[in-house]
Amino acid sequence: MDNLRFIRATMERAGSFTAVPGYGGVLMGGTALIAAAVAARQPTDLRWLMVWVGCAAIAVAIGAAAMALKARRTSDLLAAPGRRFALSFVPPILAGAVLTIALLDRGAFELMPGVWLLHYGLAVAAGGMLSVRAVPIMGFCFLFLGAIAILGEGIPRDLILATGFGLFQVGFGAWIARHHGG
Repeated sequence: MDNLRFIRATMERAGSFTAVPGYGGVLMGGTALIAAAVAARQPTDLRWLMVWVGCAAIAVAIGAAAMALKARRTSDLLAAPGRRFALSFVPPILAGAVLTIALLDRGAFELMPGVWLLHYGLAVAAGGMLSVRAVPIMGFCFLFLGAIAILGEGIPRDLILATGFGLFQVGFGAWIARHHGG
């Protein structure tokens, strides 16, 4: 019995997290495309930020629900790979939230898109190392786009956010849904 427990624990630790929700990613990307159109029409930076924070809250709800639905089929969410995915994903997201508050305090709205894309990219790349191959690739694409947003001059912030959180999320989500069971 001890040998069986050891073998099971070893296999669980070596497993990958396959509950990354492709269809959920498509829906999350759709909300970002809508948010980009709405945010671009806001008269103040603070209202622009409120649109994007609202979009993030909706995307988190969609992602969590989609992940739970997909994980229910595979029992992935609470297994060791699911816990490791969460422990890798959450810290960069929290760091991005803290930096957003600091940037808000300083009125540095122009840096927020790059910070968000970089931190989301870090979260996806780190968590994705435990998932299907497309997930860390998506993370690195977000990192590249975040670097462009931080270093680039004159790039419309809603265009770059629509590209990352909208088009990248929809594209990778559709690919994951097609090749990895939804």
